[in-house]
Amino acid sequence: MSDATLTGRELIANHGRTRDGLMPAEMPYGTITDEVAAAIFRKPSRLWLVLVGVSFLGVILFGISILVLLVEGTGIWGVNSEVVWGFAVANYVWWIGIGNAGTLISCMLLLTRQRWRASINRYAEAMTLFAAAIAGIFPLLHVGRPWLAYWLAPYPNTMTLWPQWRSPLVWDMFAIACYILFSILFWYTGLIPDLATLRDKAKHRFTKVAYGIFALGWNGSSRQWKNYNSYYYAMAALGVPLVVSIHSVVGLDYAATLMPGWQETIFPPYFVVGAMFSGFAMVVTLTIPIRWALGLQSIITLDHLDAMAKILLLGGIIMSFSYSFEWFAGWYSGGEAERSLIAFQFFGPYGWLYWMMLACNGLAPQLFWWRRFRRGLVPLFIVGVLVNVGMWLERILINMNTLAHGHLPSTFSFYVPTIWDWLMFLGSFGLFCFLFFLFAKVIPAASIHEIRELAHKEGAAR
Repeated sequence: MSDATLTGRELIANHGRTRDGLMPAEMPYGTITDEVAAAIFRKPSRLWLVLVGVSFLGVILFGISILVLLVEGTGIWGVNSEVVWGFAVANYVWWIGIGNAGTLISCMLLLTRQRWRASINRYAEAMTLFAAAIAGIFPLLHVGRPWLAYWLAPYPNTMTLWPQWRSPLVWDMFAIACYILFSILFWYTGLIPDLATLRDKAKHRFTKVAYGIFALGWNGSSRQWKNYNSYYYAMAALGVPLVVSIHSVVGLDYAATLMPGWQETIFPPYFVVGAMFSGFAMVVTLTIPIRWALGLQSIITLDHLDAMAKILLLGGIIMSFSYSFEWFAGWYSGGEAERSLIAFQFFGPYGWLYWMMLACNGLAPQLFWWRRFRRGLVPLFIVGVLVNVGMWLERILINMNTLAHGHLPSTFSFYVPTIWDWLMFLGSFGLFCFLFFLFAKVIPAASIHEIRELAHKEGAAR
C-alpha cells in the first residue's frame, strides 16, 4: 500500500514520527486533508447528535433565565445593596478572559514561529469568538435594562446625551466590540485557504457553492499567498497589543475604584495573565475530546500536548506569584482595611472557596514538572478543568470578598447566589458547547494549509 493511501495513524505505525514529533513521517498532502476534513463530510454520528441535543437544552435554559430576568428584574439574583456585582460580572470577566486568550495565543505563536500552533489555532480562535460573544451578554443583563444598551454608544440624539466616559461599563462596551470585530477578521482570514480546499473536495453542489462563496475566489496563486501572508502577519502584530489592552481595561474596572483589594496597579497585567491562563486551560480541555472525537491523533500529537502543558505550568507559577504579591501589598500598605480583607479571604465565610482556588490555580499545574503528566491525556484534562474552575472561583471571589468586606464594618454583608444565578451560568456554558459542536461539523478544526506547510518544511529538513 502506498503512503498516499495511508491514514496519519497508519503512517505513524509504519514510519514513526519526525524528530520533534509534530507530524507523522512521510505524511502526504492528501492524507492531511482527509484527516482534518473527514469529520465535516462524514455522516453525523449518534454521539455528535446527542451532544448537540444536550447542549441545546442549555441554550433553552439560558433563554429562559434571560426571559425571567427581564420580566422579574435583577431581584431574582443574589445581589444586594452591598454586593452589587455578583455572578453576572464574574461570568463576564471569566468568559472574556477565555475569549481573549484564544486570539492572543494564536497571534503570539504565529509571531514567534511556533510550528505546533498549526494544529490548535483554528479551534482556539473559534473558542474566542463564542466566549467573547457570550461575555458581551452579561454586562447588558447586569445593568437590568438591556433594551437601553445603545446609550453606551456615542450617537447623534436630540438631547445631546453622550456616554459617561468615566464609567468602566463604557470602556467594556468599546473593548468588547473592538475585540470581537478583530477576532472575526483574524479567524476568517486564516480560514479562507481551507474553505477553498473544502470547496474543491465537496461532492454535493450546494456544499461546493457554499464553501466557494466564503472562499472569496481563492485559487492559491503565488500572488494571493504573498498578499495573504503579509496581511495575516500584520493582523497578528496588531492583535497582541489589542488583546493586552482590552483585558487591561477589564482589570481597570476594579482598579479604578477605591475598594480595598482592588485599587492595585498590578491588576491590569494580573488580569491579562489570568485571561491567558484560563483561556489556555480551556484550549487544553477542548483539545483532549476534539483529538479523540475527530480522530486527529496524527495532527495533534503528544508533543503538542506537552508544549501546552508547559505553558499551563508557567501560568500557574505566574498566578501563584500574583497571589503572593496581593498578600504582600495588603500587608505592606499598612491599611487596616487591606489587612482585614486578606484575613477575610483566608478565614472568612468564603475561605474554603479561596483555598480551593489556590489549589486549582497554583498547586494543580505543578504536576507538569514531570514529563509523564505532561503527556498523559487524563492528567491534562483534569488539570485543565481544575484551572477553569479555579479561575472562575477567582472571578467570583474578587467580587464577593471585597464587596462583602469593605471599609466600614457597618456595610459588611454576605452574598448567596440564587438558583437563577446558577441556571444562567450553566445556560451560558450550554450555549458555548452548542456553538462549538456546530463549528466542529462545518469548519475544519485544524488549519489544513498550515499543517501542509509544516509537513513540507519537515519533509525538506529530512
